[in-house]
Amino acid sequence: MNLITSRRPGAALLAACLVAAGAAQAHHGWSWADGEQSTLEGIVEQVSMAPPHPSLRVKADDGVVWQVDLGNPGQTERSGFTAKTTQPGDPITVLGNRNKDSSKPHIKAVRITIDGKHYDMYPERIKH
Repeated sequence: MNLITSRRPGAALLAACLVAAGAAQAHHGWSWADGEQSTLEGIVEQVSMAPPHPSLRVKADDGVVWQVDLGNPGQTERSGFTAKTTQPGDPITVLGNRNKDSSKPHIKAVRITIDGKHYDMYPERIKH
């Protein structure tokens, strides 16, 4: 009886870890994103290199402000993008996968283009 009782806390901890890992994967994975790629053109409003992943706020031509998720910190660095690559006011083109929920202005970038230079966050995913 004590053996079964002592395993329950371990099982509960394991279940909690699995749920947390699934939530993290859902956030960082692609399941929330549409399978088709879209192009967003606009003006950079904000640059954030803060964890869990770098991101931008981009105001589109129609006035809608988008959250643009870049690659994880390593991918973003390998693409050549740094905090000094762009600043608020710069024009930008984003190729990526937008949120499946079209009411959310949120896109995961596979490539961003600033001043004619490409920064490929996920080169293996580029379809255009």
